[in-house]
Amino acid sequence: MSIFVFGFIYLTTSFSGTGYFRPEESFMLFGLLTFIQLGLVLFITPGLTAGSISTEREKQTLNILLTTSQSSMQIILGKLSSSIAFLLLMLVAGLPIYSLVFLFGGISPGQLGLILLFFILTMITVGSFGIMFSTITKKTIVSMIATYGTMIFLTGITAFFFIITLQVDMMNSGGIQSSSPMAHFWASINPGILIFTLLNPTTESFVNEMTQIEFPIWLGYTIFYVLLAASAITISVKKLRVNMKKSQ
Repeated sequence: MSIFVFGFIYLTTSFSGTGYFRPEESFMLFGLLTFIQLGLVLFITPGLTAGSISTEREKQTLNILLTTSQSSMQIILGKLSSSIAFLLLMLVAGLPIYSLVFLFGGISPGQLGLILLFFILTMITVGSFGIMFSTITKKTIVSMIATYGTMIFLTGITAFFFIITLQVDMMNSGGIQSSSPMAHFWASINPGILIFTLLNPTTESFVNEMTQIEFPIWLGYTIFYVLLAASAITISVKKLRVNMKKSQ
C-alpha cells in the first residue's frame, strides 16, 4: 500500500508538471486505497477463519478442546475474536498510510472512521461464515472453498443480479423506470456499492433513482450483515458438538 501511495503521488505530480497534489487527486487516492483495503479484508478473512474448527478436527485436538470448561459459544466466539483481532491489527497498521492522504486534504476523519466501521462489520460477517463452514464441514479445504464462494457471491454475483434485475424490471414496465425492491436489495448487500456510496453520496442518490426506493443503502447493509453474522454464529454453536458426537 505504501508503494502504491508514493507511486500514485509521483506519477500524478509528474504528469501534471505542477509539483503539487490537488485535493481531488487526494480523494481519488483515498478511494483507491479503500478498495485495496476492502479487497485485502475479503481475501484474508476467509483464510484466517475457514480452518478454525476443521483444523482442530484434522489434528485430533477438537476432542480435547470440547472437554474443557468452555461452552460452545465461548469456543466459537474465541476463535472468531482471535481472527478478527489480527485483521483489526492489519487495519490499524494501514492508518499511517491513510494519514498521508490527509496531508493533501479532500478527506474528512469522519469519512474514514465510517468506512473503518463498515470494514469491521464486514470482517465479522465474513469471519462468522468462515467459522460456520469450518464447523459444519470436516475438511479445511472444503470450508475455505465455501467461504470464498460466499465472498464471490456477495461481491460479484450480487452486482450482476443488481444489473439484471434493473433490466428485467425496465423491460416488464415497457422501458419506464419503475420501483425495483429486489434491485435495491442486491445493491444494499454489495460491499463495493456501499463503499462507492460512502465515498460519493451521489452514488446512493443514483441507485435510489434507478430503483425508485428511498432507503439508505448503509442501513440495509448493516441490518443484513448483522443478521448474517448472528445466524452463522448460532449455527456454529449448535453444530459444534453435534459433529463431535457423529464423528465418535
